[in-house]
Formats: sequence, structure tokens, C-alpha cells
Amino acid sequence: MFGILGGSGLTSFAELEIDRREVVRTPWGEPSGPVTIGRIGGVPVAFLPRHGHGHTIPPHAINYRANLHALRTIGVEGVIAVASVGGVREDMQPGVIALPDQMLDYTWGRDSTYFDGPEHPVTHIDFTLPYDPALRAHMLAIARKVGHPLIDGGCYACMQGPRLETAAEINRVERDGADVVGMTLMPEAALARELELPYAALAVVVNHAAGRGDSKLAISTADIVRTLEVAMNNVRALIVSFVSETSKSPSA
Repeated sequence: MFGILGGSGLTSFAELEIDRREVVRTPWGEPSGPVTIGRIGGVPVAFLPRHGHGHTIPPHAINYRANLHALRTIGVEGVIAVASVGGVREDMQPGVIALPDQMLDYTWGRDSTYFDGPEHPVTHIDFTLPYDPALRAHMLAIARKVGHPLIDGGCYACMQGPRLETAAEINRVERDGADVVGMTLMPEAALARELELPYAALAVVVNHAAGRGDSKLAISTADIVRTLEVAMNNVRALIVSFVSETSKSPSA
């Protein structure tokens, strides 16, 4: 069963035939809400919006440990994370969807490991490739097979939020190698690695980052909302194709 972590603009999943909603208790506290469990084309899928069903939890306050632990507890074997981002690189224009392959982490103060406390041995996970290469390759292959446009690769810079960045901060992360900027994939990706859950992300560009493109002076919230509506329709279609095509594979 795949787990889908929804971000801004994806707090519900209309294509999911709902079987039940499950409240999952974890040693790390409460997840962002009940996990919706259902089927896409007959294939079991679990859906959890990381900001809560009413989009009320800001990025720095998300209980990432509880969210990932809850998904694993109910039997999720791989995670597709959806995240709205600002485009830093020139081709990361509003409306495009990217499948990032690298990460920069600028967050602070977030609970970022399960191996914390006197009862847990210090554990250093390998994070050379922060997204699961096999899952990424599979998603890319299916996107190309069914004709969904998807940019292969890119470096996601995770900022603390909840405010958007200054133009100077975007200049800095661009120098560091960032192609898109968001607020939620860390420590989420690292926690998935600690749980040995394959994890890949769909980065949905909803605006030019500060100081880029039409965001020279300010970023328009109205423009973001309009872009989100169209882009998330494309994301849902891509996920439906991924789940459906994966179910046809002999190894699925």
C-alpha cells in the first residue's frame, strides 16, 4: 500500500474511493489527522494531509514523526509526498511538476529523528540520496509512459517558514544549488529513511520564488491559489496513473 502525504492545495483526494478513516496513535504523539484509507482503481492507498484536513498546521508545527510512524503502522510500504514550491531555477515555472533528487535543509528546531533520548542508540542514516532512487525511477518511467510532463531532478531547499523568503534568501539558496524552495520535506524525508520507507516527492511549482520572474517586488497569493487549482489536478492525475500502472506490474 502506498501512502500519499498531501501538502498545500492537496488536503483531499477526490479520486480515492474511501473505505475508512483511521485514527492512529503513535509513541510520538498525534499525526496531522486521521488517515484516510481507500482505493484507487482497486489498489489500496492511504492519504494524510500533513497540514491537517482544514490546512491549519503550519510547516514548523507539523508532527512529522507521528505522520510517518502512523503510515508505517497501518502498512504503508512507500510514500509519495506532494509539496507546493517556489521556482528558483529558470525552467521551474508556475504550474510545472518536478521530481527532485536532492535536498538542502535550512530548518531548525524540528523533531528530526526517532533515535532521540537515553533509550535510543545514536544512529546515523545514510542520506546521500534523500529520495529513494528506485521509487523515483519508477514514477518517472510511468509519467513518461502515460504522457504526464514531469521534470526529472532538482534540488529542493527546505526553509523554516511559515513566512515566504526574502529575495536575498533566495539568492543565497540559489548559490547553494537550490532549484526550488519549500517548507515541508524536511525532516519528513529523513524520518522516512529512518523507518526504511521508500520516499519520493512531487514538487509542484506554484509561484516564482522571491525576486524571480513576476515576483520581483511581491508574491501574489491570488496567483498562487489559481495555479494550485490547476496544478493539483495534474498531480492527482499523475498519482492515479502511478498507482494504476504500478498495480499492473508483476512485482507490484
